[in-house]
Amino acid sequence: MFRHILIPTDGSRLARKGIRGGVRLARALGARVTGVYVMLPAAPRGYDDTAIFYAGISARGWRHSFDRAARKALAVIEAEARAAKVPCATLIVHYRQPWKGILAAAHQRRCDAIAIASHGRGGLGGLLLGSETQQVLARSKKPVLVVR
Repeated sequence: MFRHILIPTDGSRLARKGIRGGVRLARALGARVTGVYVMLPAAPRGYDDTAIFYAGISARGWRHSFDRAARKALAVIEAEARAAKVPCATLIVHYRQPWKGILAAAHQRRCDAIAIASHGRGGLGGLLLGSETQQVLARSKKPVLVVR
Protein backbone atom coordinates (compact mmCIF):
# COMPACT_ATOMS: atom_id res chain seq x y z
CA MET A 1 0.00 0.00 0.00
CA PHE A 2 1.94 3.10 1.20
CA ARG A 3 5.73 2.80 1.43
CA HIS A 4 6.69 6.43 2.11
CA ILE A 5 4.59 8.90 4.10
CA LEU A 6 5.23 12.65 4.32
CA ILE A 7 4.48 14.23 7.69
CA PRO A 8 4.39 18.05 7.75
CA THR A 9 4.87 19.92 11.02
CA ASP A 10 4.83 23.51 12.19
CA GLY A 11 5.93 22.61 15.71
CA SER A 12 2.47 23.09 17.24
CA ARG A 13 0.66 20.79 19.66
CA LEU A 14 -1.86 20.08 16.93
CA ALA A 15 0.88 18.98 14.53
CA ARG A 16 1.90 16.34 17.09
CA LYS A 17 -1.43 14.59 16.50
CA GLY A 18 -0.61 14.36 12.80
CA ILE A 19 2.87 13.12 13.62
CA ARG A 20 1.57 10.35 15.87
CA GLY A 21 -1.04 9.32 13.29
CA GLY A 22 1.45 9.31 10.43
CA VAL A 23 4.09 7.35 12.32
CA ARG A 24 1.52 4.81 13.54
CA LEU A 25 0.31 4.31 9.99
CA ALA A 26 3.89 3.90 8.74
CA ARG A 27 4.65 1.36 11.46
CA ALA A 28 1.51 -0.66 10.66
CA LEU A 29 2.36 -0.69 6.95
CA GLY A 30 6.12 -1.15 7.26
CA ALA A 31 6.62 2.21 5.56
CA ARG A 32 9.14 5.00 6.14
CA VAL A 33 8.42 8.64 6.90
CA THR A 34 9.81 12.00 5.93
CA GLY A 35 9.12 14.96 8.18
CA VAL A 36 8.90 18.37 6.54
CA TYR A 37 8.94 21.89 7.95
CA VAL A 38 8.02 24.71 5.57
CA MET A 39 9.75 28.03 6.19
CA LEU A 40 9.23 31.37 4.48
CA PRO A 41 12.08 32.43 2.19
CA ALA A 42 14.44 34.76 4.06
CA ALA A 43 14.26 37.64 1.62
CA PRO A 44 10.76 38.83 0.70
CA ARG A 45 10.35 39.42 -3.02
CA GLY A 46 8.04 42.36 -2.62
CA TYR A 47 5.25 43.85 -0.63
CA ASP A 48 2.37 41.45 -0.98
CA ASP A 49 0.00 39.76 1.47
CA THR A 50 2.56 37.05 2.37
CA ALA A 51 5.43 39.39 3.22
CA ILE A 52 6.39 39.36 6.89
CA PHE A 53 8.71 41.90 8.40
CA TYR A 54 10.16 41.79 11.89
CA ALA A 55 11.33 45.07 13.41
CA GLY A 56 14.72 44.90 15.07
CA ILE A 57 15.84 41.56 13.65
CA SER A 58 18.28 41.06 10.82
CA ALA A 59 17.74 38.61 7.98
CA ARG A 60 20.46 36.43 9.50
CA GLY A 61 18.82 36.53 12.94
CA TRP A 62 15.43 35.79 11.41
CA ARG A 63 16.85 32.82 9.53
CA HIS A 64 18.66 31.51 12.61
CA SER A 65 15.52 31.65 14.78
CA PHE A 66 13.43 29.88 12.14
CA ASP A 67 16.13 27.24 11.58
CA ARG A 68 16.16 26.57 15.31
CA ALA A 69 12.34 26.27 15.39
CA ALA A 70 12.42 23.94 12.35
CA ARG A 71 15.03 21.65 13.91
CA LYS A 72 13.07 21.52 17.16
CA ALA A 73 9.82 20.67 15.33
CA LEU A 74 11.48 18.01 13.18
CA ALA A 75 13.14 16.46 16.23
CA VAL A 76 9.65 15.54 17.47
CA ILE A 77 9.05 13.52 14.29
CA GLU A 78 12.45 11.86 14.58
CA ALA A 79 11.81 10.91 18.22
CA GLU A 80 8.35 9.52 17.47
CA ALA A 81 9.68 7.51 14.52
CA ARG A 82 12.64 6.23 16.53
CA ALA A 83 10.33 5.07 19.32
CA ALA A 84 8.17 3.23 16.78
CA LYS A 85 11.23 1.86 14.93
CA VAL A 86 10.17 3.55 11.70
CA PRO A 87 12.84 4.82 9.26
CA CYS A 88 12.76 8.61 9.19
CA ALA A 89 14.28 11.47 7.24
CA THR A 90 13.64 15.19 7.67
CA LEU A 91 13.54 18.13 5.33
CA ILE A 92 13.25 21.91 5.55
CA VAL A 93 11.79 23.63 2.49
CA HIS A 94 11.39 27.33 1.75
CA TYR A 95 8.06 28.43 0.30
CA ARG A 96 5.87 31.48 0.74
CA GLN A 97 2.79 29.28 1.09
CA PRO A 98 3.17 26.23 3.35
CA TRP A 99 0.75 24.06 1.39
CA LYS A 100 2.85 24.51 -1.74
CA GLY A 101 5.97 23.51 0.18
CA ILE A 102 4.23 20.41 1.52
CA LEU A 103 3.11 19.30 -1.94
CA ALA A 104 6.53 20.06 -3.45
CA ALA A 105 8.25 18.01 -0.72
CA ALA A 106 5.88 15.09 -1.29
CA HIS A 107 6.67 15.16 -5.00
CA GLN A 108 10.43 15.70 -4.55
CA ARG A 109 10.79 12.86 -2.04
CA ARG A 110 8.43 10.57 -3.99
CA CYS A 111 6.08 10.07 -1.05
CA ASP A 112 2.93 8.14 -1.78
CA ALA A 113 0.81 9.62 1.03
CA ILE A 114 0.67 12.66 3.32
CA ALA A 115 -0.39 12.55 6.99
CA ILE A 116 -1.38 15.97 8.32
CA ALA A 117 -3.26 17.37 11.31
CA SER A 118 -6.30 19.63 11.08
CA HIS A 119 -8.16 21.90 13.46
CA GLY A 120 -11.36 20.64 11.89
CA ARG A 121 -12.55 24.13 11.02
CA GLY A 122 -14.89 24.21 8.12
CA GLY A 123 -17.11 26.74 6.48
CA LEU A 124 -16.56 30.36 7.44
CA GLY A 125 -13.89 29.59 10.09
CA GLY A 126 -11.76 27.73 7.58
CA LEU A 127 -12.33 30.38 4.95
CA LEU A 128 -11.42 33.32 7.20
CA LEU A 129 -8.44 31.71 8.90
CA GLY A 130 -7.19 29.79 5.89
CA SER A 131 -6.22 26.20 6.20
CA GLU A 132 -3.02 24.63 4.99
CA THR A 133 -4.64 21.21 5.43
CA GLN A 134 -7.60 22.28 3.30
CA GLN A 135 -5.26 23.52 0.57
CA VAL A 136 -3.27 20.27 0.64
CA LEU A 137 -6.50 18.24 0.45
CA ALA A 138 -7.81 20.29 -2.45
CA ARG A 139 -4.61 20.15 -4.51
CA SER A 140 -2.87 16.88 -3.67
CA LYS A 141 -2.78 14.10 -6.19
CA LYS A 142 -1.61 11.77 -3.43
CA PRO A 143 -3.79 10.30 -0.67
CA VAL A 144 -3.98 12.51 2.42
CA LEU A 145 -4.64 11.22 5.95
CA VAL A 146 -6.17 14.02 8.04
CA VAL A 147 -5.82 13.60 11.79
CA ARG A 148 -8.03 15.59 14.17
